Amino acid sequence: MIYFDNAATTFPKPAAVIREMTKCMREYCGNPGRSSHKLALASAEAIYDVRCEVADFFGISKPENVIFTQNTTQALNLAIAGIACRGDHFIISNLEHNSVLRPVASLCALRGMTYDTVDATAEDADLLQEIERHIRPETRAVVMTHASNICPRILPVREIGALCKRYGILYVVDAAQSAGIYDIHMVRDGISVLCAPGHKGLYGPQGSGFAAFADDFDFERFRCSLFGGNGKNSNDTDMGHEPPDSYEAGTVATPCIVGLGAGLRYVKAAGRDKIERHESSLMQYGRDLLKDHKKVTVYLPKAQRGSLLLLGFDGISPSEAAEKLGDAGVCTRAGLHCAPTAHKALHTGGDALRVSFSAFNTPEEMEKFVLILDKILS
Repeated sequence: MIYFDNAATTFPKPAAVIREMTKCMREYCGNPGRSSHKLALASAEAIYDVRCEVADFFGISKPENVIFTQNTTQALNLAIAGIACRGDHFIISNLEHNSVLRPVASLCALRGMTYDTVDATAEDADLLQEIERHIRPETRAVVMTHASNICPRILPVREIGALCKRYGILYVVDAAQSAGIYDIHMVRDGISVLCAPGHKGLYGPQGSGFAAFADDFDFERFRCSLFGGNGKNSNDTDMGHEPPDSYEAGTVATPCIVGLGAGLRYVKAAGRDKIERHESSLMQYGRDLLKDHKKVTVYLPKAQRGSLLLLGFDGISPSEAAEKLGDAGVCTRAGLHCAPTAHKALHTGGDALRVSFSAFNTPEEMEKFVLILDKILS
């Protein structure tokens, strides 16, 4: 099998992730923060250790500002709903996943907010100028992806963060396709909230993710969007504004969180920069193999950098090609990839085939993929 669907979730997982999750479920999987017995305390300690690791990896000093979620989508909903107030204005890009577009659009309808969309396929300088042109006195936040989920486009996070800081607005980053692959330092990059999955570039399990908040984030103005028990102040009907407990209602997924921690340690040991170079080289190799193919269209933004390929075909739909590739043992993904405005920006016609890589893929797999694709197209 050739697994080229890593933008959806990385596979396989490192052995250390499987071992740590198994150890947790066998030895210390009590309910953290709910009891004082040995298993509950062991779980709570393990989760705190992962908070510390996440905080350190992404450049903040307060582990309590790491809020664990099920995935990036939940983290983005938590962040966007928490900061949004009536009359606010948001700025997003045309490369956003629906996990940004839908909550922003829904909150605009519910809370009388507005938002503008900028062209993230443009060169960095043009993108920054367009963001600045759309900033208003009521602009509350810029909410944008770091890396596109359908094409090789990395946004200039550090420059956008500096722009937001200059205007005193929040900067929420969707790191679904970048955490664990590209260099992210929240203080240096001026990021207010970083939303990321455990199950993609950090090589953890599905069901894990987090929203990491800057050390100076003002939680007094931050709304809760999930309510319930957290083991603290149970006589109060209000969740409070104290991270992480006020924003982690219900039992957290201890096995998934420790698996995320093990995945993060794998990335550190393997070398994040080496993983980035490896994935980028696979994208470039595949692009070069296919760019002159008479029956293949490679969709590329004006500013190219990343580790994804998006393909269209002559004589067969991408969805049909994905099915035939699957029959041949190649895992890819076709369709809109939950990013309709991104497909519109790249003029795909609403259907394209995504090829995405991980640290475990090889150039030989790319060559075999091209051979199998040739047979399908002929």
